[in-house]
Amino acid sequence: MKFVDEVSIRVKAGDGGNGCMSFRREKFIEKGGPNGGDGGDGGSVYMVADENLNTLVDYRYTRHFDAERGSNGGSTDCTGKKGEDLELRVPVGTTVIDSSTQEVIGDLVKSGQRLLVAHGGWHGLGNSRFKSSTNRAPRQTTPGKPGEQRDLKLEMKVLADVGLLGLPNAGKSTFIRSVSAARPKVADYPFTTLVPNLGVVSVDRWKSFVIADIPGLIEGASDGAGLGIRFLKHLARTRLLLHLVDMAPLDESSAPDAAEVIVTELAKFSPSLAERDRWLVLNKCDQILEEEHEERVKEVVERLQWTGPVYVISAIASEGTERLTRDIMRYLEDRLDRLASDPAYADELRDLDQRIEDEARARLQALDDQRALRRSGVKSVHDIGDDDDWDEEDVDDEDGPEIIYVRD
Repeated sequence: MKFVDEVSIRVKAGDGGNGCMSFRREKFIEKGGPNGGDGGDGGSVYMVADENLNTLVDYRYTRHFDAERGSNGGSTDCTGKKGEDLELRVPVGTTVIDSSTQEVIGDLVKSGQRLLVAHGGWHGLGNSRFKSSTNRAPRQTTPGKPGEQRDLKLEMKVLADVGLLGLPNAGKSTFIRSVSAARPKVADYPFTTLVPNLGVVSVDRWKSFVIADIPGLIEGASDGAGLGIRFLKHLARTRLLLHLVDMAPLDESSAPDAAEVIVTELAKFSPSLAERDRWLVLNKCDQILEEEHEERVKEVVERLQWTGPVYVISAIASEGTERLTRDIMRYLEDRLDRLASDPAYADELRDLDQRIEDEARARLQALDDQRALRRSGVKSVHDIGDDDDWDEEDVDDEDGPEIIYVRD
């Protein structure tokens, strides 16, 4: 199945039906008077959250959606039929944004939740509405009002309790496979993960949480390099971030350097997302000698000046993973209790969530604007140096081939 998490569509509510001008005509009844009926209201457009959907692929190729128009009024005071409302089903976790104003119309975070995005047009009035003691044969009607039309941007964010951060091949997908029933693709080359993966981790019989894996980040991701930047927004609604670091990289690079790259790119993308509770998880401990564990941990902690929790695990060997998942479950339960008992803490988290949403959207919009400028042959002032000349190669740069993400 193709994985699509951002689409732009146009919705048009139905126009209202026109009022009818008619007069009663029956045998033996002279001057029967007006009997034109009103038109029907136009159908409205609603977004409905559906827990059975996990992608916006249905809106990738069909971009225009029109609700039904209201029927015109009829004679003998017959009111026109109301247009059918149009319901567009989207995955839970979808944000609906007005493209012209960038206003967030609403968030669909619960299954079955409905959101009105375009209101149907009001019906027109028939001539029977205008009769009076001084106007016995009115010839006035009103047309139906046009329905609202909107250009919308749909952004899907996966709903998960825990999000994974790390460079490509840090072991994020292997970790999900180890602690849940999810089976994302795992290989020994970078960018194996092309789409977010979700896994449900069962700690006890009645206790579980959802964990999300996104494509790995690389240096320069905050400026659009690699795949991970497009999916960082999926971590906006998580409650805890796990920063996975490869203790024994295949290319013999430095683990502290790798850890520092992620922290830097995260802060550039969204300073508020960097404030989210985050744990440091050093993976692949089975690849180095046990006596070297402490030294590697110390190097990373000192480089990052880390003061939070630190875990040493081997995802492929399931070493240390059970303790980590139980601690995560305990953290989530304590967090839920504190939210219920401490209103100030709840307000603080609500403010943090909003800042993360705003910063992530602004950053992604800035990247989209830069791409649009490059496609149109216009350079940003930040891209022009003192000795920078216009070049046809810059005009034709369109970010390479289009990538369609496919879920096996």
